[in-house]
Amino acid sequence: MKIPISTKLVGVTVALLLVATVPIALQTSKIFANSSMQREEYANQAFAASRATEIENILSSLVDKSKISASILYKSVTNPAATSTDEFELNFTKDKRFISVEILKLQGPTVELISRRAKDDFLKTFNLGPEYITRVRDQQKFPIRSVAQGSVEIRNGSFGKGPAMVTIGLPLVKDQQGRITHVALVDVDLSVLQKPFGERSERTFFLVDRNGELIAHQDEQKAMARLSMAASPIVQKAMKEQTPRRQMRFVDPDTGAEFIGAYNKTSFGVTVISQIPQELVLEPAQDAKRQAFLITGIVLSLALFFIFVFSMTLTSPIEKLAGLIEIVSKGNFDVKATAHVKSHDEVGDLAKAFDHMTDGLKERDKVKSLFSKFHGSSVAEDLINKDIGVGGQSKEVVVFFSDIRGFTAFSEKRKPEEVVAMLNEYFAVMVGIINKHGGVVDKFIGDAIMAIWGAPKGSDRDPHNALRACIEMRRGLEKLNEARIARGEPALMIGMGLHAGTAISGTIGSDERMEYTVIGNTVNTASRIEASTKAFGADLLVTDDVISRVGEEFIVDYAGSAEVKGRSDALKMYKIRGYVENGEKHIVATPYSDYEAEGADKVKIKDAA
Repeated sequence: MKIPISTKLVGVTVALLLVATVPIALQTSKIFANSSMQREEYANQAFAASRATEIENILSSLVDKSKISASILYKSVTNPAATSTDEFELNFTKDKRFISVEILKLQGPTVELISRRAKDDFLKTFNLGPEYITRVRDQQKFPIRSVAQGSVEIRNGSFGKGPAMVTIGLPLVKDQQGRITHVALVDVDLSVLQKPFGERSERTFFLVDRNGELIAHQDEQKAMARLSMAASPIVQKAMKEQTPRRQMRFVDPDTGAEFIGAYNKTSFGVTVISQIPQELVLEPAQDAKRQAFLITGIVLSLALFFIFVFSMTLTSPIEKLAGLIEIVSKGNFDVKATAHVKSHDEVGDLAKAFDHMTDGLKERDKVKSLFSKFHGSSVAEDLINKDIGVGGQSKEVVVFFSDIRGFTAFSEKRKPEEVVAMLNEYFAVMVGIINKHGGVVDKFIGDAIMAIWGAPKGSDRDPHNALRACIEMRRGLEKLNEARIARGEPALMIGMGLHAGTAISGTIGSDERMEYTVIGNTVNTASRIEASTKAFGADLLVTDDVISRVGEEFIVDYAGSAEVKGRSDALKMYKIRGYVENGEKHIVATPYSDYEAEGADKVKIKDAA
């Protein structure tokens, strides 16, 4: 099916605009939303802290005043002659915040009420008498024993049609052994604590006791009803944790609504909770997103119109160019678009660019033919800058070999696709490290890697760079194995051999097929060194030809000597344990760097450390 150019231009333009604008709109709204959330979390915590400080001050004042009134009442019972009624009148009766005060004596498991004073006139306004306080205590189940342990306890004392009040329990008298013998319970008008929570806002504030029961709330009726907030995740968090303040996001178990919450504990065991629905916080971000999409829609509509009109002027010359492209696609690069397209606009520029492209394709075709002779070569600079010919030259090189332990058994048990995927993942890690440290991958031989330092260009640091690469490959294998194990795949073990010496580097082959490589006894020896890693149970072995070139920059252990195929004398081999940097030794060891030695073909151990 033929699709008109105008349709394509419109489609491409729409796609580009969508790709350009939609992610920006989404990302902007996301950033705005995250910023709003973070700002609200900070504000929420700040509001909770502010309310908690206010409550702390109020309670401190109430507790101090309660202790004074309770102490006076206690003295009036134990030493009536020494107690002034005016003093009690001043501290309790005239303070409108107080409703009642009572003294309890603790004798083992027994709790005895020894005195109680209540404001009868105040209770009469609710058609209640002094016995109402007793009913409150029976229903309240105040934690007397906790107070006897030295804690100040605060509970909601609202009950029935009585006054809204809060009960403060505090230690009063201790014996000579320091045990608390008397405690005081003081009932206070709840409005004192309710006032800081009276302001209506989108944010909800409330005060709970140690059990999660409401003491104060923006909705005073909820506080009067002494509702339990223990099912709220933020309240549960506050009850369980010792942390004095924290913020969190949670889902209301009853409504499923998402909230941002914060709590702030006071020293009196009550906790201020502040929460706000996420929906309200994110509403500005949602509005911004809607506006962004509206603007995007308007821009798209205008773009569609103008692109459609503009595309009509392009159809004819572009169709000519399409015909020329068809000719070029068949391998004929001797065409000139400027001979067919005479436009003096961007389409004319496109025709000139087309001619430049065909010239480039000619050159590319030549380079492609040239590179086909060097399949697998990694010395592109020499290929481009020099004439191609068979030959070589002697160079000081460091040769690296590695292979995967048990690769044959691994590949026999798995599908070819799995084997190829494993090799590609493994080669990607190792080749990247070799390139990073200035090495050149010469070839892959199955699972084996041959790499060179020193050809085609050498450096005095080639041995150091090669050893650094080997150490990093040790680390790289560990990270690769962590990923493989996490996917349920077996870990890989490898052997690496490194040898330095003279070798012949250059192009080898024929005029029809050439390859840049390095050959010679140094290469063969490096291969044998790698094969020896099995016999010595090490992932990396190097010869003293390498060690002598790197000085004191690496931590070296003598592994032993062995006779290898192709060498008349035994080779001394060394394990590399790490490196030295700024005078500090760094040991690099992984679970895969040492393993149990096993027999190896072509290797005969003479001595081992």
